[in-house]
Amino acid sequence: MGMKLPADLEAKVLELSGIKASGEPVSYRDEAEFQADVIHRAKELGWRVYHTHDSRKSEAGFPDLTMVRAGVLVFAELKTDKGKLSAPQASWGEDLAATRAEYYVWRPNDWPLIEEVLAPDVAAGKTSA
Repeated sequence: MGMKLPADLEAKVLELSGIKASGEPVSYRDEAEFQADVIHRAKELGWRVYHTHDSRKSEAGFPDLTMVRAGVLVFAELKTDKGKLSAPQASWGEDLAATRAEYYVWRPNDWPLIEEVLAPDVAAGKTSA
C-alpha cells in the first residue's frame, strides 16, 4: 500500500515529469525553457549531454542535443508544440535515423516518451526509436 504525497509535493513531482497536477502537459514559454528541462532530466539520469550554445558557425540543422550513456547514443531535436523542422533539420534527421543511433524530435507533450528514452533500462540496451 503506497503512501499519499502532500498535494504540493505531488504537483512538483508531476511537473518534473512534464504533467501539471490537473493532468495537462506543462507549457513552456519557449524552446530554451523546454530544452533546459530535458537537459536537467537527462543529467539527473546519468546521461552525458552536449548542446552547441552558439550554432551560428556550426552545420545548419544539426540536432539540439547529443546524449550518450552506457553505449546508447541519442540525438534529439527539440521543438515547441507548433515548431516546424527546417529542411536542414529534416535532412539531418533522415541521415541520423538511418544509423544505429537513436534520433527523436521531441515536443513538450512528448514527456512520457522522453522519460521512457532516458530511463535507465533504455541505456542498458532496450531501445524504443
